[in-house]
Amino acid sequence: MSKNGEMLSARKAAVLRAVVEGYISTTQPVGSTQVSELADLGVSPATVRNEMVALEQAGYLSQPHTSAGRIPTDKGYRHFVDSLTDVPDTLSRSERRQVRDFFDTTHNELEKMLADTSALLADLTAYAALVVAPQHSTATIRSVNLVDLSERQVLALVVYENGSVDKRTIEMDGPFNPVELARAAMGLTEFLVGRPITALREQITASWLTPLAVRIMGSLADLSEAEEDLYVGGAASVAGLFDATDTVRSVLGILEKQLVVVSLVRDILDRGLTVAIGSETGIAPLAECSLIVAPYEVAGRPVGSIGVLGPTRMNYPQALAAVAVVSQKLGDRLSVP
Repeated sequence: MSKNGEMLSARKAAVLRAVVEGYISTTQPVGSTQVSELADLGVSPATVRNEMVALEQAGYLSQPHTSAGRIPTDKGYRHFVDSLTDVPDTLSRSERRQVRDFFDTTHNELEKMLADTSALLADLTAYAALVVAPQHSTATIRSVNLVDLSERQVLALVVYENGSVDKRTIEMDGPFNPVELARAAMGLTEFLVGRPITALREQITASWLTPLAVRIMGSLADLSEAEEDLYVGGAASVAGLFDATDTVRSVLGILEKQLVVVSLVRDILDRGLTVAIGSETGIAPLAECSLIVAPYEVAGRPVGSIGVLGPTRMNYPQALAAVAVVSQKLGDRLSVP
């Protein structure tokens, strides 16, 4: 039974799976003879043809041209995806080695690591890859460091438990000395470490915080309101994934809208989905697309998300496997202090 509650017989499910896999592989409509070969059902092509007609009438398949084979509809893809009870282990040995080697050797700052991760995922799947950076609103502060750049300038470095780092150059109203800066750093560390970033917006009531520390903390308050960054890899590959130029232009236009994409990924995860197919995205320009998403975790808590965007005829088993492995490895890498 699919998640929409509709039951298909074992034979109809096998025929549908063969059509989906055949269309994913060839991008051409799939005929009854090809299904007979792929599904190995032990019945005649005529019987398979009857099953395909029934699946078309039920909305799982469509026939783009008279006397041609069938292609899956969004409903057909949904049944296929829902029938994958577990994330398939379809990555090759070389692909798994590529992922392992990447995360074993990357030691870049968070922003560069996330950008490189999107490129890695795009390379693995040949689809556009999305990486949403850890959310600032839920970040917990790990350390605060202050560096004097001049007698009136301070570089503040805020490091979070999710691996992200904020840097802010602050222009002071007057000169300060190294002793004052050291006292300010100690006070901010005691006040902020282990607390959420929203603590930066709290009213300062601690009398033992020096005026310099209060001034610096006030300058950092807007960090808690920063939007989540989005990293897109493989956007250039979109041009080869769709037949119509208008579709390519529409999809690329959506990928350039950071707020739209981040909100879409969050909405899909909030709905308890890992795959949104066609109209399930709720965004008209993505009607011919599917999006696979997964969170990545630090210390057992989701902090960000990754995904791949491609045509509805995407190779779901391979893409699901790639997203699962990369999200796990990214979380593991960010969990290392």
